Amino acid sequence: MTVKVTVGELVARVLEAHGVNDVFGLISIHNLPIADAIGRRNKIRFVCSRGEAGCVNMADAYARFKGLGVAITSTGAGSGNAIGSLVEACNAGSPVIHITGQVEKEYLDRDASFIHEAADQLGYLKSSSKAAFRIVSPEHAVGMLREAIRVATTVPKGPVSIEIPIDVQAATIDLPSDLSYVGAMALPKSPEQAVLFVAEQIKSASRPIVWIGGGCLEASEEVKALADMGIPIVSSTHARGVLPDTHPRSLNAFHNSSAVEELIAQSDACFVVGSRLRSNETKTYSLPFPENLIQIDASPMAQQRNYAVKHFFCAEAKTFLRAVIQELQGTDKTDSDYDERIKAAKEFAIDALETQLGPYAKLCYSLRDALPEDGILVRDITMSGSTWGSRLFPVNQPLKNIHSLAGAIGLGLAHGIGTAIANPDKKTVALVGDGGLMLGVGEIATAVQENVNMVLMVMNDGGYGVMRGIQKQYFDGRQYYNELHTPSFVALGEAMGCTSYLASSLEEFDTTIKEAMKQEGMCLVEVNMNAIGPLNFAGPPQKKLY
Repeated sequence: MTVKVTVGELVARVLEAHGVNDVFGLISIHNLPIADAIGRRNKIRFVCSRGEAGCVNMADAYARFKGLGVAITSTGAGSGNAIGSLVEACNAGSPVIHITGQVEKEYLDRDASFIHEAADQLGYLKSSSKAAFRIVSPEHAVGMLREAIRVATTVPKGPVSIEIPIDVQAATIDLPSDLSYVGAMALPKSPEQAVLFVAEQIKSASRPIVWIGGGCLEASEEVKALADMGIPIVSSTHARGVLPDTHPRSLNAFHNSSAVEELIAQSDACFVVGSRLRSNETKTYSLPFPENLIQIDASPMAQQRNYAVKHFFCAEAKTFLRAVIQELQGTDKTDSDYDERIKAAKEFAIDALETQLGPYAKLCYSLRDALPEDGILVRDITMSGSTWGSRLFPVNQPLKNIHSLAGAIGLGLAHGIGTAIANPDKKTVALVGDGGLMLGVGEIATAVQENVNMVLMVMNDGGYGVMRGIQKQYFDGRQYYNELHTPSFVALGEAMGCTSYLASSLEEFDTTIKEAMKQEGMCLVEVNMNAIGPLNFAGPPQKKLY
């Protein structure tokens, strides 16, 4: 017997067939057929965010762990609110499906002042997503949904937006027989000659070094094999933990330390694997690399994008490195003198950062001691997140240090919620600043309502500390517009219904953070930075200010 279903129900069924257990969104008159189907079928958890930006950030963080995240927003201004979060998901390479409504087909692109209408919504979704589709035929809905998921999950991954007019969502059609995942596009094959060439370059080099990025998140075994052979590994902040910090040849993400810069510049073969070589990690592309710079990336667009490389090979990191390691069987690159230089460079970087941080180095280690080994640190773009959170905080597994790749503030709380929902058996800490938190403070209510296993750690210095540091260093100390009125976050947390603490000294923090880790569900810790003391930070490393 033929089963008749609405397109809204088809959306729910396709998501179910793709193993989606959680979606993040807000209900609206222009997505109710989809939301109604999800609720009626009761097979997918619908996390009610307090804003479109938040729900896409949640789906972004969730996708980093689960392989697919789904956000559902309203149309027009609602979908517009999600743009910044889609930009972040693009930068992070997160496979996110963003489903938004659209006005009835009759009024599409007519500038008819229809409620929720936006001029060229599809255009701005295309510019902020990996791809964007419009479904105008009910019969074509399943095919386009499956294609959108295929595109989102194909390396290099990214968010895909789908707009569905409200009358299409409500239309009824026959239930198709196949709703399943069609599979991502095949990864670029590792050319045999390229594998042999890279293996030979490693064998012949006396001071090789490898720079890894987010493309190596699934290549921990292969990266460790290279390090065990005697090759130092420096990582982007996104790749923290791919090689454990405890490994003697891990240089963490200390690429902006002068001692590590010297190691990179003096190497006779530098291999960049799965990294975009972002501006804030290369001092706006001025970090010196050796002439023999070899890059491996799954995207052909990476070739000569930021640096002139001597050799470029288009291949997926894990597969390529595995093939290279097979060619290197029995190779031993260990060199006691080189190991001593690696050790000294790492110690120099740690000592310099601890000196810069002052009391916050101890705070960093207190947090590490309190957070279970399998716990996850999610950090917003804030002074603490960009100094000790990104580099000093020990990380020994991939995806244990989640952050914004686009560099925008205000994402940390929502990223923390998405992370906690994807990892309910692990403790998540969302490290945010008072300024950034206020951009999405309403999502505290989401965290409480969903009872997420998370500590929200608010570093409160009464304003934009990052901006203060930049203005102090580059604008002759002049300070404008960086002082903000902030609430008592303890009182705010309590008003939202979560246990909340205030720490005004290192001793109080050490006690408080341990107590907070014992709490079930959402918990808030406010750190009074003005009482603890200044945190020296002058913004991201750069070759010049504009």
